[in-house]
Amino acid sequence: MSLPDRAFRTRSVLAGLAALAILASGCTVQPLYGTNGGSASGAPATGVAAELAAVEVAPVNDRIALEARNHLIFLLTGGQGRTDSPRYRVDLTASASDRAAARITRRLDDEPTSRTVTVTVAYRLVDARTGRPLAAGTRSAMAAYDLSRQEFAALRARREAEDRGAREAAEMVRMAIASDLARRAPGS
Repeated sequence: MSLPDRAFRTRSVLAGLAALAILASGCTVQPLYGTNGGSASGAPATGVAAELAAVEVAPVNDRIALEARNHLIFLLTGGQGRTDSPRYRVDLTASASDRAAARITRRLDDEPTSRTVTVTVAYRLVDARTGRPLAAGTRSAMAAYDLSRQEFAALRARREAEDRGAREAAEMVRMAIASDLARRAPGS
């Protein structure tokens, strides 16, 4: 390699690093679950994590919605279970649909042996004091299960798949709520 080639390569690398530094200097990305407060000074933490802990999840009547609700409460409060002074309330509804995942033609009865459950959780975030809606959305999760010839085993497999889908959808709802709360301007 000749000396002019090395000089050109060195200048190219330095120019690339300078361009990267310029692009990175304008970056405003920050952690979603980070805090903006001085926990080192003993002050209470602020930020999205504190806002999530102030979200109350309204009671539900459906088994699948209850699974999503329980998991969402755990995720929002960090396992604490109850919000002492809720600033926000989340209303949940859930539904599940079931369909064949694949057709297996080797079985004598030509029935599918695997199925997929899609759990859809709709949420609505409201201000607890005013009742004003702040955000709403829908999240879906899929879970597969094997279909057994035994009726009870097939029922349990479907129910466990619904529970897995509800928990996964609850995690997506938590991320959506965190994003909604992070977007809110202070004092709005």
